Amino acid sequence: MITKNFAVNLSQYYLNLKLSFKQFYQNSNFYDKKISKTKDITFDYKPSPYLLSSIVKYQKKKYKIEDFALETIWQNNLNNEEFKKLNNFFWFFSLDLKSSKKTTQAVINNWINKNNHYNNKGWDFDITSKRIISWLSNHQLTYEGCEEEFKKKFNQSIQKQANHLLNEIKNLSEVENKIIGCAAIILTGLVYKNDNKYLTTGLNFLKKIIKSSINNQGFPKSRDIKQLVLYLKYFIIIREWFKESQNTIPEYIDETIYYLGQSYAFIWQNINQDLLFNGNYNSNNDEFDQYLKRFGYVFKNENKELAGYAVLKNKKVILSMDIGNSPSENFSRFYQSGALSFEVISSGKKLITNSGYFANKQSRLNKLSKSTALQSTLSVEDHSSCDYKKLDKSNQIVKKGIHIIKKNVVFEKNYWKISGSHDGYLRKFKTIHEREIEFYPEQMKFIGLDKLLRKDNSKHIKFDIRFHLNPATKVMKTQDNKSILIELEDEGWKFNCDNFDINIDNGIYLGIKNSYKENQNICISGICQDETQTIKWEITKI
Repeated sequence: MITKNFAVNLSQYYLNLKLSFKQFYQNSNFYDKKISKTKDITFDYKPSPYLLSSIVKYQKKKYKIEDFALETIWQNNLNNEEFKKLNNFFWFFSLDLKSSKKTTQAVINNWINKNNHYNNKGWDFDITSKRIISWLSNHQLTYEGCEEEFKKKFNQSIQKQANHLLNEIKNLSEVENKIIGCAAIILTGLVYKNDNKYLTTGLNFLKKIIKSSINNQGFPKSRDIKQLVLYLKYFIIIREWFKESQNTIPEYIDETIYYLGQSYAFIWQNINQDLLFNGNYNSNNDEFDQYLKRFGYVFKNENKELAGYAVLKNKKVILSMDIGNSPSENFSRFYQSGALSFEVISSGKKLITNSGYFANKQSRLNKLSKSTALQSTLSVEDHSSCDYKKLDKSNQIVKKGIHIIKKNVVFEKNYWKISGSHDGYLRKFKTIHEREIEFYPEQMKFIGLDKLLRKDNSKHIKFDIRFHLNPATKVMKTQDNKSILIELEDEGWKFNCDNFDINIDNGIYLGIKNSYKENQNICISGICQDETQTIKWEITKI
C-alpha cells in the first residue's frame, strides 16, 4: 500500500511539474514569438453564419452591439461560464446585422490589445477555437468595411490564435475540443487560401480523429450519444464550408458523415427520444433535424442493435438496453456504469428510465451520476459494476471496466427479447450478472429475469435491482406488499415480484442538464446464497 501511494504521489508530482513547465513556457516571449509567425494574407472566402445554426443558440430577439455596456462587459468578476461565453464571441451570432460595424470592430480591437499575448484563461483551447469561428463567420460585422490597419491586425490575430491551436491540438485528451479546434483550423485555411498550412494540417488532424475515436460502425468509441451528435454537427459544418467555398469535399468527410448519420438515425431519429445512457441527458434534437432537412441530409438505419445499444420499438412502446462493453480508458470520461440497464417508453412517455448525467464535473453529482445505483440495473453490495480513477481534478475515467460475455436480441411482431451478461462483479464478488427482458406486445407485459451466477458462493452477497421512474410518475404499494401500482399521466402499470422484497425509494433524476429533481424508484433487494440466484419481475399495463 505504501509503495502504491508513493507511486501515485510521484506520478501526480510529475504531472504537476509538467503542467507548471508548460504554463511557464506558454507565458514566455519565446512561445509568443513562435505563434506570432504570421503572413500578410487576404480574407478570401466569406463563410455564411447560418451554416452554424446547428451549434449556435440564436436569440429570437436580435441585439445591437450598442445595447451592451461595453465598458463593464469585460469586468473581472465574471464567473467561469460567463467568462467563456464572453470570450468565445459566440454572442456575435445574436447581433443585429444593422449593428455598428465600427463598434463591433472596436470590441475586437480592444480584445486583441488586451489579450494579444497568450494567457491560459482567455486562450483556452475551446474558447479560442470558437472565437476564431465566430470572428470569421460574422465577417459582415467583424471585418467588412474596416480600415486597412485593422484588417492587418485582425488577420494577424486569427493566424496567431490558429497557430496556438496547431501547437496544442496534438496534446489534447478531450476529443470534443479536438473536433472544434480542427473545425477552426480548417475554416482558417479555407478563408485564407494563400496559406495552405492551416487547411492541410487541419485535415490531417481530422483524419486522425476519425481513425482514433470513431469505430467501424460510425459511433464514437466513447459510446457517448451527445458526442455522436456533436461529431455529426461539426463534420456537416466542415463539409458545408468546403461546398460553399467551392473546394473539393474530401471523400473521407462524406464517408464519415454517412456512418455518423446512420448512428444518429438509430439512436435518435428512429425514436425521437433521448435515451439516458453514458453521458446523455435530455436535449431534444428537433432543431438539428430541421437543420438536416434544410440542408438535404437524410439518414436511415433499420438495425435493432448498434454500438452496444439495443433498441426495439413499435408504434406505442420503445424498449432499449445497454448491452455494450465499457469503453477503454481514453474514451471513458462520460461512461456511466449501467451495464444491462434499460429504459421503457410508452406512448412517448418515459416509464422506466436511467437517472441521467450531471454534466458539471465540479459537482459531486457528476461522480454520483456514474454509479450503478443511478441506473435501472442490478448492483452488488452497493458497488458499481466499474471502478473509476481520477484523470485530473475534474475528470474520472474507467479503471476497471466490464465486458459483455453474451448477448441476444429477438424482435418479432408479438415477442421481443433482449438478453445479456457481464463480468463487472466477477473480480470482487466472483459473480456474473445475467439479464433477460421479454416483452409481449399484445398483453403489454414485460417479464424480466435477473440472474446472479456465482463462481464462489462461500459468502452471502446483497443485491439491489433498481427501476428508476419518471419524476412525474405516481406510485403506490399494494396491501399484500407484492405489487406496486404506477401511474404515468393517463396510463396505469403494475409492477410484480413474488419472491423478493420490493420497496419504493426516493431517488434523484438528472435528466435535465446540470439540474436535478426528486424522483422515486422501485427497488428489489435480497441476499444471494446459492450458486445461481434468479429474480423474476413483471411490468404489466392495466
